[in-house]
Amino acid sequence: MKKSILVLSGLVIASLLLASCAPQPAGEVAPQKIVETVVVTVEVPGETVTVKPQGYGTIAARVRERGKVVCGVHKELLGFGYLDANGRNIGFDIDLCRAVAAAVLGDAEAIEAVPITAADRGPVLQTGEVDLVTRNMTWTSKRDAEWGNFTWIMFYDGQGFLVRADSGIKTLQDMNGASICVTTGTTTEKNLATAFADANLAYNAVTFEETSAVYGAYEQGRCDVATSDKSQLAAVRAGFSDPNAHEILDITISKEPLTPAVPAGDDQWFDIVKTVMWGMIAAEEYGITSANVAEMKASSDANIRMLLGTEGDWGYTTLGLEADALANVIEQIGNYGEVYDRYFGENGLAFYLPRGMNNLWKNGGLIYAPPIK
Repeated sequence: MKKSILVLSGLVIASLLLASCAPQPAGEVAPQKIVETVVVTVEVPGETVTVKPQGYGTIAARVRERGKVVCGVHKELLGFGYLDANGRNIGFDIDLCRAVAAAVLGDAEAIEAVPITAADRGPVLQTGEVDLVTRNMTWTSKRDAEWGNFTWIMFYDGQGFLVRADSGIKTLQDMNGASICVTTGTTTEKNLATAFADANLAYNAVTFEETSAVYGAYEQGRCDVATSDKSQLAAVRAGFSDPNAHEILDITISKEPLTPAVPAGDDQWFDIVKTVMWGMIAAEEYGITSANVAEMKASSDANIRMLLGTEGDWGYTTLGLEADALANVIEQIGNYGEVYDRYFGENGLAFYLPRGMNNLWKNGGLIYAPPIK
């Protein structure tokens, strides 16, 4: 095993030496050598050894030592991240955090919910101050490159506009010259600027760092329009004293795929969080619920038995999880549909929001996950 690795290293070193010894044209400097961390798998009869990159497994180890998962969350957005009457953090995004805790620690309550602003999301990922951000965060290529690793789309959304029902505003053109309240440091702010510039329209941006301040200002009449993801507008509208006095326009100016994200540099943690999200989606597809997990462990479907850890090993060992990790998630938190309905169903805790794009793929939606096997 060691000999194979040393030969590989020797070849790399030799190639670097040859490159550095090659004659350079006058006035030119030899190119700098960049050494990258590589995962090398060496197969030996009867044994496979994987040399993992630096940082692999560090977050899960830290979480276990600490005894809780630290999540950056919203605390004032109805349905997604907010406080109930007893001051407990609840919401769709909070349950995604709890699902990870259930998988890694066996206890969905073993979390620390750290309130962060929209502007905090990138920095807390870049510095590793949190293990996970679950705060209605849009996945973009730039953020993926700069902030951390975005896991899996758990909510499909789009940016829209909230206006007073008697405002007479129905189209984007009707908003020419309007004052628009928006959260700064967000894709929402950038999308607004782009949409109005493309349409050759003017507007006056009234910006705030805190989402709650945006809607407080809108309610006070400090702006004509409020803009954000349509799900957020629905949440805010539901909390107004007279929701019927406000209207969400039938205009969508962007794609807003919302997903949890983790700090870069630890592929194991990245894979753990993705697998938890996939497991919740797959459980709904297979009909596994928080109420029937025990009986489903004896299902005649091998895919279900594998997901619940009663047959085979789809990767629990690699991820450092117990075989019943996903079973714990479903039992304690529920499948994807259960979490969605808990807050947005007809009898949900927050407000009613038809699933639409957030239905399973086989029901006409976009929610889809790779097979758990």
